[in-house]
Amino acid sequence: MKLVEDTLGVDVDTFLARPLFCFLSTGTEEGPRVSPLWYDWDGHHLWIVADPVTKSYPERIERDPRTAVAVVDFDAERGLVQHVGMRGRASVEPFDPERATAVFSRYMGPRERWDDRFLGVFDTQERYRLVRFDPETVVARDQSYAPT
Repeated sequence: MKLVEDTLGVDVDTFLARPLFCFLSTGTEEGPRVSPLWYDWDGHHLWIVADPVTKSYPERIERDPRTAVAVVDFDAERGLVQHVGMRGRASVEPFDPERATAVFSRYMGPRERWDDRFLGVFDTQERYRLVRFDPETVVARDQSYAPT
């Protein structure tokens, strides 16, 4: 992973550890598509739980693994605008309950607090996959401002 630009002011791993949404961009014949998703960053790869039955981005990744991801932390009241943009390749991988638990726990906390539909993923896990995003280049920027 090559860090092309870094004005973030905080370590990229620390930033990516925040429970923010990532925006996964994939290509289609009609042009790019963006999917806002939950993720887990392991320090090298970004992991996403995917349902290829109801979502189209896993199929797009299999057709063309060239992808981009953006993660943004924005708070207008504080004037906070921090962004990490990554270009790289993604792959669709077999479901792994431990990785899926890591993704869901980041956003919902301990398993006993999860909504039932997320618990159901583990009952029908043969249906689900993981997307592994491997960043090749990264741009990390702090574009914060002084709010009025």
